[in-house]
Amino acid sequence: MTAEQRRNLHAFGDYVRKTLDPTYILSYMTPWFRDDEVQHIQAEKNNKGPAEAASLFLQFLLELQEEGWFRGFLDALSQAGYSGLCEAIESWDFQKIEKLEEYRSLLRRLQPEFKTTINPKDILPEIAECLISQECEEILQICSSKGLMAGAEKMVECLLRSDKENWPKTLKLALEKEESKFSELWMVDKGAKDVKMKDLEDDEMNTCDIQIFYKEEPENQNLSQNSCSSAEAPHTYSPLKPRNYQLELALPAQKGKNTIICAPTGCGKTFVSLLICEHHLKKFPQGQKGKVVFFAIQLPVYEQQKSVFAKHFERLGYKVAGISGATSDTVCVEQIVENNDIIILTPQILVNCLADGTIPSLSVFTLMIFDECHNTSKQHPYNVIMFNYLDKKLGGSSDPLPQVIGLTASVGVGDAKNKAEATEHICKLCASLDASAIATVRDNLEELEEAVYKPQKFFRKVELRTADRFKCIMSQLMMETESLVKRVLEEPGNLFQIQNRNFGTQKYEQWIVQVQKECAVFQMPDKDKESRICKALFLYMSHLRIYNDALIINEHARMKDALDYLKDFFRNIRAAGFDEIEQDLTQRFEEKLQELESISTDPSNENPKLRDLCFILQEEYHLNPETRTILFVKTRALVDALKKWIEENPKLSFLKPSVLTGRGKTNQTIGMTLPAQKCVLDTFRSDKDNKILITTSVADEGIDIAQCNLVVLYEYVGNVIKMIQTRGRGRARGSKCFLLTANADLIDKEKMNMYKEEMMNAAILILQTWDEAVFKEKIHQIQIREKIIRANQEKPEPVLDKKTKKLLCKKCKAFACYTADIRMVEKCHFTVVGEAFRERFVSKLHPTPKSFGNIEKRAKIYCARPDCSHDWGILVKYKAFEMPFIKIGSFVVEDIATGVQTLRAQWKDFNFEKIPFDAAEMSHGAQDLGLQGPGNPE
Repeated sequence: MTAEQRRNLHAFGDYVRKTLDPTYILSYMTPWFRDDEVQHIQAEKNNKGPAEAASLFLQFLLELQEEGWFRGFLDALSQAGYSGLCEAIESWDFQKIEKLEEYRSLLRRLQPEFKTTINPKDILPEIAECLISQECEEILQICSSKGLMAGAEKMVECLLRSDKENWPKTLKLALEKEESKFSELWMVDKGAKDVKMKDLEDDEMNTCDIQIFYKEEPENQNLSQNSCSSAEAPHTYSPLKPRNYQLELALPAQKGKNTIICAPTGCGKTFVSLLICEHHLKKFPQGQKGKVVFFAIQLPVYEQQKSVFAKHFERLGYKVAGISGATSDTVCVEQIVENNDIIILTPQILVNCLADGTIPSLSVFTLMIFDECHNTSKQHPYNVIMFNYLDKKLGGSSDPLPQVIGLTASVGVGDAKNKAEATEHICKLCASLDASAIATVRDNLEELEEAVYKPQKFFRKVELRTADRFKCIMSQLMMETESLVKRVLEEPGNLFQIQNRNFGTQKYEQWIVQVQKECAVFQMPDKDKESRICKALFLYMSHLRIYNDALIINEHARMKDALDYLKDFFRNIRAAGFDEIEQDLTQRFEEKLQELESISTDPSNENPKLRDLCFILQEEYHLNPETRTILFVKTRALVDALKKWIEENPKLSFLKPSVLTGRGKTNQTIGMTLPAQKCVLDTFRSDKDNKILITTSVADEGIDIAQCNLVVLYEYVGNVIKMIQTRGRGRARGSKCFLLTANADLIDKEKMNMYKEEMMNAAILILQTWDEAVFKEKIHQIQIREKIIRANQEKPEPVLDKKTKKLLCKKCKAFACYTADIRMVEKCHFTVVGEAFRERFVSKLHPTPKSFGNIEKRAKIYCARPDCSHDWGILVKYKAFEMPFIKIGSFVVEDIATGVQTLRAQWKDFNFEKIPFDAAEMSHGAQDLGLQGPGNPE
C-alpha cells in the first residue's frame, strides 16, 4: 500500500465509520489482525455500537505494516457484501454514498413512524439485496425474540448504514408492494428535502417543541472546571467562559435594573447569577462593600447553591455562608449576615428575622436574588419579603433598597385565557419583584438552541383493567365501614352526612379529612360518650383513608403493592393498642385476605398501565442502553410501589431504581432527610448502573439532576410552570418526554399547558416592546393597588389570650394538660412541666433517633390510654434535661369557661401566653416540674 492510499483511507475514514460494521468482515481479516484485536473490536461494538467499532477497526488497519493488507481489506469488503463501499474506496470516489445522506436524514426523522407501522418480515425479502446477509439474519432473529417493533428498529439501523445506492428506491417499491401507508411519506422521486412532515404532526402521538437542555454539564459542575486533573493541581480553579446568551441574560441586571431572568431549565441561570453577583460586588469603590443574599426554597437546592457560590467566590476573596431551617437554631443569624459578603438563605429565615428584629431592614443587603422567583405570590415567604421591600419603597423611606433579581424557567400565566390576561399576570409578578426588565434570550437564540434540545413529547393514552375484583372487594369493605360510621353517628344525631363519593379518589380523601376535623371538636354533655364516639369515628376514618390509598395504588400499580400496603397497616395496628373496633375491622379485612391474595397474584389481573410503562422503558433502553430516566409520580406510596415493581420485574430489574421524595411527613410515611436526598442524587449522578430515578414533585424545581434523556410523567400533570420544569429534567440530546395516563382529561390539560406556554412567550415579547417608562408606570400602579388590597385584608394583631385552656387528646378526648403548664423551648418547641403529665403518656424508642443542636431526639410519646395510643410528639434530651416535646396538631384545645373546642394546626396559630423555658428554674425544681434533671435520672 502506498503512502497516498494510507492518507486517503485516513481522510475518507468518516464514510467507513458511517457505513461499515467491522464485525461482518473480521472473519476475512484474520491474516492481518491478532486475536486480541478482533476481540477488542467485537467488544467495542457490543458496548458502544458499530461506529465506535469501525473507528477502532480503522485505527488497527492503518497501523498495519505487512504487505498486501490493503488488497485484503478490499477483498473482505467485497466478500462480506459491502460492494458500494469497496467500489468507492477503489476509485476514491464517494459521491454515490454521499448522495444517500439526505435519505438517511429523512429515515432518521421518520424512524418513530417506521417502527410503529412497518412489519419488517413483510418487506425484508424485497430489500435484502440492499443489506448484508448477516443483517437480514439479525433482523429476523430480533423479530422473533424481541418483537416486530424492535425488528423494525434494527432494520432502520441497517438501512442507515447501507452502501447500496439504490436502497431508497428499493425500499419505496417494497412499501408500495405491501400497500404500506408509510410509502406516502417515503417520497424518493422528489427528493428527501421536499418531504413534508404534516402527516406525522396529525398522528396520535403528537409532538411539540419542548426545550430540554442537553449539552451542558449539570449546573453545579457547569459553573467551573479545572484546567487539569485534581491530582495534578488540587487547588487550581478556572472559571468557565460565559456564552454570549448568558451575557445577554445578565446584561440588564449588570446595568443595575431589577430584572426577572426567564430562560430554559439547564441553560446555566445559576452561572448567570454568579456573573451578576461578581459584577455587583466589584463595582463598589474602595471603602464600600456590597452584600448579596441568594434565596433558595428547597433545602437540597439551598445546599447545592451554597456549594456553588462558595466554590466560585471564595477563590476571589469573598466570604460565603448559608443558613437554613435545619441550621438556624445553632447559629447567630445576625453575625453571619454581618461577617459575610454572600449569604445563601431559605426565605423563611429572613421572614422570621425581619419579624423579630434580628435583621432590622432589607437595607443591610445590596442585592437580593430569588431562585424560582415565579413563587412570589400570595403569602409565600418570597412575597412576604417583598411586601417589606415595597412598603419601604412606596412609603418614601430614605433607606437604600437592594437590587432585586429573579430567576425562573417560566413566569407562568396563572388563570389567563388569552394574551392580554397573560400579560397582566406577568406584570403582576414584575410588580411583586419590583422588576423593570424581563431578560430572555433574543439576540443569541442560535447559540442557545445549540445548548437546548427540542425533543418530541408523547401522549400515551392507556386503558384501565376491564374487570377489577380487588376494587370490588375494597369497595365492599369501605361501604361496610361507612355503615358502621352511620351507626355511630346516630347517637349524637347524624352530625355529619355521608354523601355518595367515588372510592379511590382525591375527593374521597378530602372528605375524610373534613370529617376528622369536625369530629375532633364536636361536644356532648356526656363526656365519656363524647370520647367514645370521637375515638370510634377517628378509627373508622383512618381505616377508610387507608382503603382509599390502597385503591389509588391498585389503579396505578400492581394489586400486590396495594395489598402489601394494607397488610403493613394492619400489621402495625396489631402491634399497637388494637381495641375492639380495630379487632372488628381487622377481622373483616382478614376474611377477604385469602381472596385478595389470590387475585393479586393472578397474571390476568396485570395492570395495563404497567404493561405500557414496561413497553416504553424496554423500547427506550433497547434503542439506547445508556438511557437515563426520571419517572414522576403523584404520591410517595406510588414511588415505593413502582420501585418494587421494577426491582421484581425480570425485564426491568437491570434499571436498579432509586427514589427521591420530599422531607415532609404524611399520614403513613416519614419523608426523606436532607442527607438522604443528597445521597440519592449523588448516587444517581455517579453510578451508571442506577438508570432510573422515581420521584414526586420534589424534583420539579431547581435540584440539579444528572443528564437524563427520558422523562416519564406517570399520571402526573401540573400547571404550565410544573410542565416546563419537569420537562427540563431531561437534559440529554435525543430526550423524550412521555405522559402516560388513562385519563383523557390529563392529556387535554397538558395540551392546554403547552398552549399556555406559547401564550406566555408571546406575552413576554409584547412586554419587551413596551417603552420602559410606560412599563415602570404600569408596575407602579399595580404595586399601589396591591398595597391597598393588603391593607384592607390585614388582620388586627390577635389579642393575647391569658386564660388557661385545656389540651385534650384529639383521638379519644382524654385530658392531657393545661396551657399554664406549657413552656416554649428555643422559640419553636413546646414542653409540658409537671409530674402529672408524665402519667398521661407512654413512650417507645424512636425509630430514627438523632441530634440537632442542643436537642437529642430519643423516643416517641403516645396517649397512655391503651385503647387510644395517639401520637403526641417526642421525648428528647435538651441540654441536661429529659423532656417531652408535644405537637399541637395532636390535640383539641378546650376553653375552660365556655367548653368550646377548637383545633390548631400549628403553634403559631395558637395565641396563648407562651412562657419561655428557664433552665435555672428547672434546675431548682426539676422533680416538682416532672422534668428529669442532671441529678434526677429516670
